[in-house]
Amino acid sequence: MKIAKVGIIGAGQMGSGIAHTCALAGHHVVLHDVAPDRAEAGIVQIAANMGRQVKSGKITEEDKASALGRIGKAPDYAGFSDCDLVIESATEKEAIKVKILQDLCPHLNKDALIGSNTSSISITRLAAVTDRPEKFMGIHFMNPVPVMELVELIRGIVTDDATFASMKEFTLGLKKTIAVSEDFPAFIVNRILLPMINEAIYTLYEGVGGVEAIDTAMRLGAHHPMGPLQLADFIGLDTCLSVMQVLHEGLSDSKYRPCPLLVKYVEAGWLGRKTKRGFYDYRGEKPVPTR
Repeated sequence: MKIAKVGIIGAGQMGSGIAHTCALAGHHVVLHDVAPDRAEAGIVQIAANMGRQVKSGKITEEDKASALGRIGKAPDYAGFSDCDLVIESATEKEAIKVKILQDLCPHLNKDALIGSNTSSISITRLAAVTDRPEKFMGIHFMNPVPVMELVELIRGIVTDDATFASMKEFTLGLKKTIAVSEDFPAFIVNRILLPMINEAIYTLYEGVGGVEAIDTAMRLGAHHPMGPLQLADFIGLDTCLSVMQVLHEGLSDSKYRPCPLLVKYVEAGWLGRKTKRGFYDYRGEKPVPTR
């Protein structure tokens, strides 16, 4: 199946990044968010990000104008009726994703594929709540989507070969490199990355080092481009916690227990960059450690 038109549910950082990438690759895109103003804000952000790509010489002004002309808004799920593929990119909460998928399916054409950008939740379980589990699979983009080269593709137990072939062709057309993962909690990248971040938070919690010391140690000692606590703020501490909870519950291993300090930060509403406070305070000119 050739994928020409793509619907995207969720206009946050990930959803707008996916829309950005799909439009530049020549796909027509419709973007929907539960809050209509968020969809509009997402398109404004896409235009700003494309403007930076023009300044850096990665794309031309014509590329930008053409891509933006291919992006529209869907006020409701009926706006996805002529889409070949719809990608769910809502918050990393299974109950929310399940409700979205159940409400979405009646509005799709019978051949439409569904992808979930979940970073940790069972694809087989999500597929089971749809009317087309064989046409459902995980397509996990990395953040920021226009910059990061990797996409994880995850088949559920019922995903058929034709769906996988179409999704693979679509992903390669976005100029992304594919890593195929089995349907286990958190897949490949987050199965490795999030426990490392969680361990960095334990290191802070136990007083082994401060925020700056931990991030400096990993940037300069392990040559990571970003320290783990800085990265946690970038990902969103609520997302980090959700992934660790999926790992802990799904694998029943105490090594995946979320650090109590991570839980406290999320309870406080300190979710990282998006709320201006996390392991760093972003309200001033320069980020300042909060511990």
